[in-house]
Amino acid sequence: MATTPPERSIRRIASTSFIGTAIEWYDFFIYANAAALVFGTQFFPRLSPVAATLASLSTFAVGFLARPLGSVLMGHFGDRVGRKSMLVASLLIMGVATILIGLLPTYAQIGVWAPILLVALRFVQGLGVGGEWGGAVLVAVEHAPGTKRGFYGSFPQMGVPAGIILSNLVFLTMTSVLEPAQFASWGWRVPFLLSAVLIAVGLYIRLRLEESPLFVASTKARMPVVELFRDHWRRVVLAGLAFMAANTIGYITLVYVLSYATGPLKMSRSTVLLLVLLASVVQLVATPALSALSDRLGRRKVFLAGAVLSTLWSLPLFLLIDTRSPVAVFVGLVVAVTFLSAMYGPQAAIAAELFPTRVRYSGASLGYQFSAIFGGGLAPLIATSLYASTGTSVSTALYLAAICVVSLVATAFVPETHRAELSEPKSLPPQEVANP
Repeated sequence: MATTPPERSIRRIASTSFIGTAIEWYDFFIYANAAALVFGTQFFPRLSPVAATLASLSTFAVGFLARPLGSVLMGHFGDRVGRKSMLVASLLIMGVATILIGLLPTYAQIGVWAPILLVALRFVQGLGVGGEWGGAVLVAVEHAPGTKRGFYGSFPQMGVPAGIILSNLVFLTMTSVLEPAQFASWGWRVPFLLSAVLIAVGLYIRLRLEESPLFVASTKARMPVVELFRDHWRRVVLAGLAFMAANTIGYITLVYVLSYATGPLKMSRSTVLLLVLLASVVQLVATPALSALSDRLGRRKVFLAGAVLSTLWSLPLFLLIDTRSPVAVFVGLVVAVTFLSAMYGPQAAIAAELFPTRVRYSGASLGYQFSAIFGGGLAPLIATSLYASTGTSVSTALYLAAICVVSLVATAFVPETHRAELSEPKSLPPQEVANP
């Protein structure tokens, strides 16, 4: 039977999970910033401004198409070999791809090979992050005591706003100290090349991680993904649909807004980067607070509240952004990420609690990554297309509200899990454990 480590050890493990995840999401989001701000002109210069933006955001979406494949591969080995080894692998895959993007020649230098290589490297990034989330979440949740799984599970979730803050700080610095021509010529590469330093730090941290005691004590599935879809496919589908809203809101507020506000709304690039950065600071604080609340009130209550409030806030959010007032945009983003945190924070514990240990890496990863495709990677592209075809942000707001309703309905069918036992009895066959 697995034993819970001392509280001090749990805090160290959770903090380590947070730092490693923040580094990976830094890599992922500097691509998002570059796609929204500069890739259109550097890799698709022959297209119109709108078409170039769409093409650039399409390359951003490619990473999401690779994420389920990464979750299948690393989920298999994460359930067979261990969580720690997959976290090291995901960091290396993501880091090497990020550095190579920073060295990539542009369209002006090598022609059509530039966007082709960009798409290929983005696909590799997606493979890396596809296996990252599940492993980081499980390391935190499986070490945590039963009464604090929501709180400790929020640490890797905090890596997302931390990665956004770090990436935006770097981009804000580069756009502030360089002339626009310098930034377009070489300045955008600096954030990608800085990833080399962060990879070294992340590897040092992750190589010192302790393996999950629940994984060590569990029986091992021979084919985790096959067993997952045979016995727990309903929960994979429910998780994917329930998590869609958080992913959509996140990528609309933190990626699409950069493109929309600096493009059609003609706001200052530095101003918008700063507003997104400040909103991410709020999310960094709200995520653990609302996750801890889910330990007391239950996951579903907190999650459902976030889904309902996010649905209602969709239209006011864009009405505030359309004012072009930095104060109004800031208010819109802060309220949006606060409601988002009520879903995004607890979903780490929910994803872990929905599946038995022997297929937990595969189940948590696939549920999350499927939601990331339809509710994350495609969101900026869909939002840009909707605005281009309608000329109004109301269409984007309605799209955001519709996704929130989908998650709201799916969450109503997700069982309450905050008091569930994570270690399954060995006397039961695996398919009888944690079934809906």
